[in-house]
Amino acid sequence: MPIIYLSPSTQENNYYVNGGTEEEYMNLLADKMVPYLEASGIRYVRNTPGMTAASSIAASNAGNYDLHLALHSNAAPEGKYGQVRGILVFHYPGSQPGQRAATILANNLKAIYPLPNLVQARSTTSIGEVRRVRAPAAFLELGYHDNLEDADWIKANLDAAARNIVLSLADFFDVPFLAPEASRAGRVDVEWGVLNIRSRPDLNAAILAQAPDGAPLTILNDAGGWYLVNYKGTVGYAMDDFVTLGG
Repeated sequence: MPIIYLSPSTQENNYYVNGGTEEEYMNLLADKMVPYLEASGIRYVRNTPGMTAASSIAASNAGNYDLHLALHSNAAPEGKYGQVRGILVFHYPGSQPGQRAATILANNLKAIYPLPNLVQARSTTSIGEVRRVRAPAAFLELGYHDNLEDADWIKANLDAAARNIVLSLADFFDVPFLAPEASRAGRVDVEWGVLNIRSRPDLNAAILAQAPDGAPLTILNDAGGWYLVNYKGTVGYAMDDFVTLGG
């Protein structure tokens, strides 16, 4: 299953015009993303508010991630304070996966942002969390926190933005986007061999693990004839015909 490095802003001195900080609200956004990430089987490692951009980059580069996703809000340049609106998603030029992720994020965010023509994906070499990370990177600037309308929109739409962003990640990784639901106990029920736990709900997808008959597993979600399951710490998809509900 895919894994991302989730890097909400650590900029506690970037103040919203209507109160609060960039660090505060981007961490709230990340908090709201977590249930959707877990429901869709997208694993994540996350920075902490005590870190910096440099230490977040170092932590990302110390792992093996399928995407580095930075969550930020923007500020207008000097002389235009409070006058600019929009959403930008940056990627590194020449990185096809990064460009694809940024484009998917931008296209989906157009559906919830009130000015969709101001939502764009752009290449850049000036942002460290795009230029210096090993993984493909997308750097999201979710509106301008010095603009009252954008700042109000961000605060009122954290839930919608979190869902929208994870929907984009599921699209990028080609896995189903699934709404959070309560986990259930289950057991493998096969008459031969083992049950394959796969990376996607597809018989041609890579096998992540194999569970013998009677093995307990946790059912995390339903995906149209498949269960998203956790088997001994491995999260993947199992055909629901071969899983019996209950402990």
